[in-house]
Amino acid sequence: MKQNIEASFLEIIDKLKGWLGAFIENLPNLVVAIIVMVISFYISRKVSKWITKLASKKIPQESITKLIGRISATVVVLIGLFLALGALDLSKTLNTLLAGAGISGLVIGLALQGTLSNLLSGVILSFRKKIQIGNWVKTTGYEGEVVDISLNSFILKEADNSMVIIPNKTIIENPLKNYSLTKTMRITVECGVGYESNLEEVEKITKKAIEGVYHQNDGTEVEFYYMSFADSSINFKCRFWVDSKDAKNRLEAKSVAIMAIKKAFNTNNINIPFPIRTLEFNNTLGVNSLTKQ
Repeated sequence: MKQNIEASFLEIIDKLKGWLGAFIENLPNLVVAIIVMVISFYISRKVSKWITKLASKKIPQESITKLIGRISATVVVLIGLFLALGALDLSKTLNTLLAGAGISGLVIGLALQGTLSNLLSGVILSFRKKIQIGNWVKTTGYEGEVVDISLNSFILKEADNSMVIIPNKTIIENPLKNYSLTKTMRITVECGVGYESNLEEVEKITKKAIEGVYHQNDGTEVEFYYMSFADSSINFKCRFWVDSKDAKNRLEAKSVAIMAIKKAFNTNNINIPFPIRTLEFNNTLGVNSLTKQ
């Protein structure tokens, strides 16, 4: 028993001596590997700052530029790690790391498929010049001002000041209407007049009222169309152009137009009827005859 313990102890000492000898033998390579790693970390910081500054000139989203900078820094560090492992003559370890990285990347990619899709969509959105922060857009049933385009979500602030967070993937896959791309917007006002009205006069007065508050440029004119015979009125639609970039301007223009039309109709005694129902009794009941019976 004692001999076995001594043999085991001697075997451990031999292994420690072997490790110490290997360490001393590979000490120059270890120093080179450490120097390579330190230099790679230093270069990665410089590269990250340079790439971030360069990307900020093309991409307005700060989160995207920081992500690009971090990715570039990570690439530089990985290159330094592989060079350091090569200096230590750990080629087998290097191959194992590469194989493990491939398998791990596949597993992580499958597990985070939705997240990665939103991430890539966010990068794509950041390069789209026709979608910028501050634009007024309408998409997937929501309408509001774009306040942020992050790596995972597209954030809108609606007219009631509520925030809508939409996944970037949804924005990429669905139509988007951007009101801020043009300087003008067409406004539509609908109204109705009484059946006794002179329709030609109504059209002239309506167009004059609109042109009095919103002058039409570039040869355009106020459009006026009668639409239907309703129960209590003859309905019409009036369309005109205004300088507008968001929903507030559109609502203000419509409000001003409605007030101008109402004022003009009051001045010219044009009736805007409210819904009424007239009951006519053509067959009068003979009360006397019923009394006689």
